[in-house]
Amino acid sequence: MKAFIVIQDPSGGTLELREIPDPKPEPGELLIRVKAAGVNRADLYQRKGTHPAPAKYGALIIAGLEAVGEVKEIGDGVRGFKRGDRVMAHSAGGYAELVTVHHRLALPVPERLSWEEAAAIPVSYMTEHDALITNGGLRAGESILIHAASSGVGVAAVQIARLFGAKPIMGTGGDPAKFDALRSLGMDLGIHYRTQNFADAVLNHTAGGGVDVIIDHVGGPYLKENLRCMALKGRLVSVGRLGGKTGELDLDFLALRRLHLIGVTFRTRTLEERVVIAERFAREVLPALADGRLK
Repeated sequence: MKAFIVIQDPSGGTLELREIPDPKPEPGELLIRVKAAGVNRADLYQRKGTHPAPAKYGALIIAGLEAVGEVKEIGDGVRGFKRGDRVMAHSAGGYAELVTVHHRLALPVPERLSWEEAAAIPVSYMTEHDALITNGGLRAGESILIHAASSGVGVAAVQIARLFGAKPIMGTGGDPAKFDALRSLGMDLGIHYRTQNFADAVLNHTAGGGVDVIIDHVGGPYLKENLRCMALKGRLVSVGRLGGKTGELDLDFLALRRLHLIGVTFRTRTLEERVVIAERFAREVLPALADGRLK
């Protein structure tokens, strides 16, 4: 098969298209003929050598963290799938003609979705559902602030927040021209971080009460102001650290507000943990992708 191999270097690396042997499904795995693959920021880190590479490919690193396609072969012990099924999954090595995935991580692709639409779901939508609902504990009627709301993961977070009844849904962004599109997806307040202090904007919009849940894709530089605009017993979920890994933390303020700081990543999760995430996503989010409530 043809596959894009990662050539790592600290300046950013590159990809090289090569012909390599076809993979074979091991027990419990599906072999998928790839129709489309998502592009994520973690792919850039993988090229730089700062993101863990999948061990199963040995010395070769096949790019890509998610893929969709048709089941071509089925490994021993797999139930519930047949050849030709449309599936999507987190999948190490998605930038290839063929990829293997554990069958418990594979999800059916709703009929209404194109291959390209489905390829944008496993990483961003599963990440945000896990952050907002499983870890952030977002409940209907609670307020939420989503940093980098116009990013791929931000768009997913806005829609999932609306699906689960968050109110108000606030988001930061550097381009106000994108706020209209985000409002059509459920965002109530867009905050232009270049010209506004987001903490002041949140406190003003919540009459000083603060926000219940913050989904942070920026990181360290926002930590101090994140805490300042959080409600009593608020939850801050750190998903990304694009702006930096360290920030200022007032532990007394943390204690007085009884705040929760939560870190999430897929990199340190076991197969069983990832299966639980996929199963909950299938129950709670997949129906909304199938009927069009999520786009």
